[in-house]
Amino acid sequence: MFESWSGRHPPTARFRLPAMTIIIRDAAPADGSVIADFNSRLSQETEGKELDPALIGPGVAAMLADPDKGRYWVAEADGDVVGQIMVTYEWSDWRNGMWWWLQSVYVREDHRNAGVFGALYRYVEALARDDESVVGIRLYVEKDNTLAHSVYDRLGFRETGYQMQQKVL
Repeated sequence: MFESWSGRHPPTARFRLPAMTIIIRDAAPADGSVIADFNSRLSQETEGKELDPALIGPGVAAMLADPDKGRYWVAEADGDVVGQIMVTYEWSDWRNGMWWWLQSVYVREDHRNAGVFGALYRYVEALARDDESVVGIRLYVEKDNTLAHSVYDRLGFRETGYQMQQKVL
């Protein structure tokens, strides 16, 4: 699905931030345990929920093994994974194109406010812009997470007229 991009963005990218250099790259199966750990931390920090290790590990592994489910990118600093971003897909018949949904965004606490998320996002946005099938990027954010709202506002995201609802099966 992604091999068709125009080639302007290599499979890895280097970003020089004021305090460090980070490398953005596709996540590999070997990153699964760190991604599962970050997802567990994210759930705890944002929703106060504990994720079941018997589900999150295999869930991450399933996505890493099947790019049709979605895709993870990780940010490395000094050889350590310090952040991640995930994209899943939603086909829009109204727009005859694909929405990319940002999910599982996490930056390790000791690397926050250093530009890691911005680098991850800019890289993913560039990939989306290069893919003619992508019509836009969406995300959902906890309604009370004002810090996240302000970050996404600065990146050009706007609230829609929709309210998200779900039914867990």
